[in-house]
Amino acid sequence: MRRAALSALPLLAVCAALAACGPDSTGAQAPATTAAPPTTTTQSVPAPAVPTPATAGSCPYLDKVTAEDANGQHVTAVKLSAPAGQSEPSCFFYRPDGNWQLTVWVYDGSADVAKAIVNQEAPVATSNPATEPAGWTGGSEPTQTGAVYAVSKAGRAVVVISNQKQTIKTKVITDHVVSTLGW
Repeated sequence: MRRAALSALPLLAVCAALAACGPDSTGAQAPATTAAPPTTTTQSVPAPAVPTPATAGSCPYLDKVTAEDANGQHVTAVKLSAPAGQSEPSCFFYRPDGNWQLTVWVYDGSADVAKAIVNQEAPVATSNPATEPAGWTGGSEPTQTGAVYAVSKAGRAVVVISNQKQTIKTKVITDHVVSTLGW
C-alpha cells in the first residue's frame, strides 16, 4: 500500500501544476472574439499551355552535339516554339528518322507559374524528388514515352522531356541548360 501511495505522488504533483495553469476559480473565461478566424486559401495557378514546335532553328541554350551526347541519339533537326511572353524559346530535337527525341522547356516569370509547370510535368506528390542543380526543386520520373526532369527556382522553371527512360539523361541536360542560361 505504501508503494502505491508513493508512486501516486508524482501524478498528483502534475495534476496540481496543471490545475494551477488553468482559469482561476472565479470562473473567468477568455474574452470572446468578434473577428472570424483567419482562413487560408490556396489558389491554384494554372500552368501555361505546353509549348509546341513552330519553326526550324538552333536552340540558344543547348547545342545539337550536347543534346546528342546527353540523350544518346543523333540529332538531325531542331525546332523552336514561339516564345510567347518569354525571352527564350522551347527547343525540340529530332532523330534521323524524323521522330521526336527531346524537348527542353524553359520559363522565366512568376514563381507560382514556375511551380505549376513543374507540378504539371512531374507532379511533386508522385514523382521522385529532383533537387539539382543546387537550390532547384521539382520532380523526376520515367513516363510512358521516356522520362522527365522538371525543376523550378524562384520564378524560373526548366523541364526536360526525353524519349529515353533514364532520368539521369534529363537531369544532365537540365544541369547544362541552367548553367548555360546563367540561372
